[in-house]
Amino acid sequence: MGEKLKLYGFNNLTKALSFNIYDVCYAKTPREQRDYISYIDKQYNSERLTNILTTLTDMIGAQVLNIARQDYDPQGASVTILIAEGSMIPVGETQLAHLDKSHVTVHTYPEYHPETCLATFRVDIDVATCGAITPLSTLDYLISSFDSDIITMDYRVRGFTRDVNGQKLFLDHKITSIQDYINPETLRKYDAVDINVYDANMFHTKMMLKEIDLQNYLFKTDVYELPPKTRLEIMNNLRREMIEIFSERNIY
Repeated sequence: MGEKLKLYGFNNLTKALSFNIYDVCYAKTPREQRDYISYIDKQYNSERLTNILTTLTDMIGAQVLNIARQDYDPQGASVTILIAEGSMIPVGETQLAHLDKSHVTVHTYPEYHPETCLATFRVDIDVATCGAITPLSTLDYLISSFDSDIITMDYRVRGFTRDVNGQKLFLDHKITSIQDYINPETLRKYDAVDINVYDANMFHTKMMLKEIDLQNYLFKTDVYELPPKTRLEIMNNLRREMIEIFSERNIY
């Protein structure tokens, strides 16, 4: 598929990427837990999330049509951006359809565990594009924009378009795995698993960070302030939490 496809009319394929990350942190006291939630709320407020999504929109060559954003009380934020393919910019009195099928949204979900002193921050990003553009090229940018301990990604191509001979095309680009679109150096840091349904053009990848540096997971605490037994307990709780999120089931 190296040559540009010659289509009959508009490209009606819809490409949807669902990108979810989880960041886990140890916050011992209720005060530390509240401070962590407050920190996350400020670090990933609707303004910064808007900047991340507008950069993503530029990367895929789309045009921003409208932005709606909201910060929530007590915590969390949401941003929705309506986009169009660059060639679909309205001119004069021209009215264009299908724009409501192209959008980028993000939602944040900070929370903490009442017993293990673990706080978890989740980000859900959904990118739906209608036409030739695809959001897969933005994966490295998204991973680097957040502290990503666990990542789950779903990519689905829906509908069909036609070439000039009337032949239906259900996929207009080559893909065997979402991992093919992630930098190999990034992949080496994670354990990754694929579940793909090729006949339905559905691709699923989930990733979990291999190495844990305990200091990176302590909020307002120095690792050397903790006795070895406490460090081991925290490490075990962190790993268990990450494994259960990665497996999407209660194991321990």
